[in-house]
Amino acid sequence: MLAVINTRCNAPWKKNNLATAARLTHAIAERAVTLPGTGRIAVFAPRAETDLSALPKERVQVLTTFKPDHDHFASLGYDCAVAPEGRYAAAIVCLPRAKALTRATLALAASVTDGPVIVDGAKTDGIESILRDCRRRMTVGTPMSKAHGKVFAIEAGTDLTDWATSEPRTIEGGYMTAPGVFSADAIDPASDMLARNLPPKLGAHVVDLGAGWGYLSANALTRASIEQIDLVEADHAALACARTNVTDPRARFHWADATRWQGEARADSIIMNPPFHESRSADPDLGRGFIRAAAGMLKPSGALWMVANRHLPYETTLAECFASVSEVAGDTKFKILHATRPARQLRQNRLD
Repeated sequence: MLAVINTRCNAPWKKNNLATAARLTHAIAERAVTLPGTGRIAVFAPRAETDLSALPKERVQVLTTFKPDHDHFASLGYDCAVAPEGRYAAAIVCLPRAKALTRATLALAASVTDGPVIVDGAKTDGIESILRDCRRRMTVGTPMSKAHGKVFAIEAGTDLTDWATSEPRTIEGGYMTAPGVFSADAIDPASDMLARNLPPKLGAHVVDLGAGWGYLSANALTRASIEQIDLVEADHAALACARTNVTDPRARFHWADATRWQGEARADSIIMNPPFHESRSADPDLGRGFIRAAAGMLKPSGALWMVANRHLPYETTLAECFASVSEVAGDTKFKILHATRPARQLRQNRLD
């Protein structure tokens, strides 16, 4: 069964998440969509900023594979899972940006729901396109437009089996990926550049922050000197691919928010290609969070190796977190940054 996927590359804008709350609340209040009076309600792929207060919490199950969102809703008392558990009286699908993923998520929602499937999304996430697709093949309720998006419902019992294009695929190099994960169609060129520029020795203990489907770790493990590598990834589906792609017994897999994860021991090296999109525009704060977390995970003599898009201004944050920072390789698109001797205060903060 397809797991619901939230990924860094498909994450919607925060303002769109807040708009989701406005649209859902308004649609329910105005009876533009109707929820059954009893039974469980599945909410597929909401982001942490999404307000679900218009729904009866005791009947809601949040379905998301993105660990920060999973942890957020669990902390608010919602029942959370990474995949459907049983059947539901209704479902709400918070639109992901990738069209194939949207179709697969709708197919999954329809297959486990006995009542209406409600679709909510912003124009920037393709709600108009998916509405047209739905109208071509099924009965669709009158859409409600609000906050630069739409909410509509499709009738119960709709068969969308042909949209469930959720099978993993094998790409160049024999790596397995899945729909919706970062770099699902090919090896990411930035990660490839970092892999080619890693030094022969990384130390005995390495951490791959934001490991994705495992490309960097697979390359790092060609070094016999590595005794353990921790793959830390927030997307459950991507980590499942990594388990297939990285079968070396030295690998450890962690479904976790990379900015919050703490290992049992400090690392000799950290490798990473941090995410930088929370929207269609670059958001360097994401990468900065990864840098600060990395500094706190390393030994005093530890080193960070990271790749970033050329235009992202990470050097200031690196200089705040490390005593030595240099660019060791790059081209017009990407830069490879090497930082050593993490700040003592950051390392201490990770212990507190």
